[in-house]
Amino acid sequence: MYAKSFIKGLDNGIYDSQLKKLYGDSAIEIQKNRYKNAVNEFQKQFPQHKNAEIAIFSAPGRTEIGGNHTDHQHGCVLAAAVNLDVIAIVAFHTERVIKVKSKGYPMDVVSLNDLSVHESEKSTSAALIRGVAAKFAEMGIQIGGFDAYTTSDVLIGSGLSSSAAFEVLIGTIIDSHHYNEGKAGAVEIAKIGQYAENVYFGKKSGLMDQMASSIGGLVSIDFQDTENPKIKSFSYDFEKAGYCLCVTDTKGSHADLTEDYVTIRSEMESIAAQFGKEFLRNVDEHQFYREISQLRKKCSDRAVLRASHFFAENNRAILEANALLEGNIDSFLALVRESGESSANYLQNFYSCRKPMEQAIPLGIMMSKKILGENSAVRVHGGGFAGTIQAFVPMKKVNEYSQEMNCIFGGESCYVLKIRPMGGVEIKEEL
Repeated sequence: MYAKSFIKGLDNGIYDSQLKKLYGDSAIEIQKNRYKNAVNEFQKQFPQHKNAEIAIFSAPGRTEIGGNHTDHQHGCVLAAAVNLDVIAIVAFHTERVIKVKSKGYPMDVVSLNDLSVHESEKSTSAALIRGVAAKFAEMGIQIGGFDAYTTSDVLIGSGLSSSAAFEVLIGTIIDSHHYNEGKAGAVEIAKIGQYAENVYFGKKSGLMDQMASSIGGLVSIDFQDTENPKIKSFSYDFEKAGYCLCVTDTKGSHADLTEDYVTIRSEMESIAAQFGKEFLRNVDEHQFYREISQLRKKCSDRAVLRASHFFAENNRAILEANALLEGNIDSFLALVRESGESSANYLQNFYSCRKPMEQAIPLGIMMSKKILGENSAVRVHGGGFAGTIQAFVPMKKVNEYSQEMNCIFGGESCYVLKIRPMGGVEIKEEL
């Protein structure tokens, strides 16, 4: 398609059905303006493509619903793509270079003639681009260059995984019909994104974020075999059941929290090692409880508690998915509340022991419970220690809740979300 025809199509409603699926009815006009602005900015950044064909891509952020710190132990999770995303306006070309200009950031320029790990690029978007391209090349896919302008409303630090959305976006662009005719598919794109984040970006993440972003909708994932995870994709209408999904960024600083995140994993794996296993998923739960008196001597009490959280949370993630599949919202909410209590008391990721005075997550959860009462559920969201909380809010209290959260933690802290049925996609004119 061409820029003029795409903008004309937006004005004439040609893309309305697609935008409705991605963002919901109420956001269509806002998104039309967003896409138009992105096209105009793309042409400013890359004037050589003013009259060239373009392609439009989108990849969503994600929310973790069940399975707090279970994926890195090859456990089970329940997650969902959300209606906040990163979009790209793209022009393909034959040069061996990828250029990506993201709104608010310098231009990333990655040569496809050098796909080695660059230590100087660690923790940058250029590393993610290079890592995704490298993995596709390793798979034998002949890729070429492209120029892209991206803009995102999955804000960095929002707890909705902006990095996974960006990885899935780049993977979806490369996997599109322009180079690979979609042969890799959503699951492989997620694995490629994780590879880029682990090896090139330098962050040892699990696979949940990329899977949820790439596949879309609600996804129940069993990571026992990480090369071939068991994935069940399904839908559930929370609003029809009388609830809205909200995520609040408590604005706590993530600085110097790497040790806290790493320690959760290392302590869980120290318990697994006592049974000759690498991950807790391969440890017999009953044997674990029989050996606690010895485990607390060889490891630590906290390591034992965190392992206990894993076993219960792993089972909960499965039960939560089953409750939604059965349409049992009350059972689901009870399980979410249990998850929150387990994360607080056993996983212990509500705040850092090294920063005991900074307790924004417990504060947010305390106020959420006070505002919402019993017919709701609230829990820590994601890694924890600082950052976000998640709440399932009765529809009649959504406005009051979001206003209170924004008042406490600052404007636009509370995200009122919808679950997006699609993962990474190319937006095309419907025939």
